[in-house]
Amino acid sequence: MLDRFKVAPADQVRVSEKALRETVAAIFAKLGLTAEDAALGANVLVMTDLRGVDSHGVSNMLRTYVEGYRKGQLNPRPDWRVVRESPATATIDGDGGLGIILGPKAMRKAIEKARLVGVGIVTMYNGRHLGAVGHHAMLAAREDMIGMCMTATQPSVVPTFGAQARFGTNPISIAAPAKIHPPALFDAATCSIANNKVRLAARLGSNLLPGWVTDLEGNPIMNETPPRKRGEYFLLPLGATREMGSHKGYGLAMMVEVLSSMLSGVLPFGMDRSSGNKHYFAAYNIAAFTDVEKFKENMDRMLQWLRETKPAPGHERVLYPGLLEYEEEEERRAHGIPLHREVVQWFDQITSEFGIPPLDR
Repeated sequence: MLDRFKVAPADQVRVSEKALRETVAAIFAKLGLTAEDAALGANVLVMTDLRGVDSHGVSNMLRTYVEGYRKGQLNPRPDWRVVRESPATATIDGDGGLGIILGPKAMRKAIEKARLVGVGIVTMYNGRHLGAVGHHAMLAAREDMIGMCMTATQPSVVPTFGAQARFGTNPISIAAPAKIHPPALFDAATCSIANNKVRLAARLGSNLLPGWVTDLEGNPIMNETPPRKRGEYFLLPLGATREMGSHKGYGLAMMVEVLSSMLSGVLPFGMDRSSGNKHYFAAYNIAAFTDVEKFKENMDRMLQWLRETKPAPGHERVLYPGLLEYEEEEERRAHGIPLHREVVQWFDQITSEFGIPPLDR
């Protein structure tokens, strides 16, 4: 994550992983979730924060989920069900359940199918926010599989040449294990910047960079600009303008809709709000394709080769996707998760309101 999205040291309150898990789970339980689902939701959010993806951790998302449950937009006890299934595939009706809780369950189903037949693919409609899609892809990587996850969300991104939002941020993630090196994890939205990072920028007082958003006429804003309120801008596809490759981000966003929405048998969110967010989970059993140890050794060789790339002037090293998140997790496990003091104040308010112990810090 760019430095402009990180909490300044003066505004940081370091909180332990254990304390954050306990408080988040207690909040979910107060909202009517089962103890198992409350713990599962807390795990996804805290793991996201540990890996430094603050845009999708407790800072941004927990209060949104609390509001969603209170307004009846999220079903605390969804009767999710499989509506179509084959040995390698399944389609799930999420019954309005929160994606960070249903997502791990869907990926586990994909993993179980991959163990049996080599590949498991599960789609879900009538879901809600999935959180950081990389978390779900990593579940498969930990089982010696390649994991893939994507989600089609509420429209906020204009297509190339467009002045109306048609697709969501529609992120894609792919995770692959290695033997010695940290796993490779690609996790990126198909737009130039995610809405959650616009919210982070507003909290931290950071400007938006050129090529991230448009005005309401669809004109790309190609200079630094203060964060705008939701409804006062559109997001640009990855690439920003046609000359810089926005058609690639636009095309990827559309393919996420094909694999998540269309393959679930429903239309994109922008065409049918009743079907909610749509998700795609895939697990590829490495053993069905090649020797697992050979694969992981080859991954190590490739990752080391990338790390040995000569850095360009002004840069210390070359990274690969997932390395910084691994290093951030190690640091935050040791020294605590840095929350913005405004976020801690919100925790104080909500725990007092719910009558649960305050967040330990």
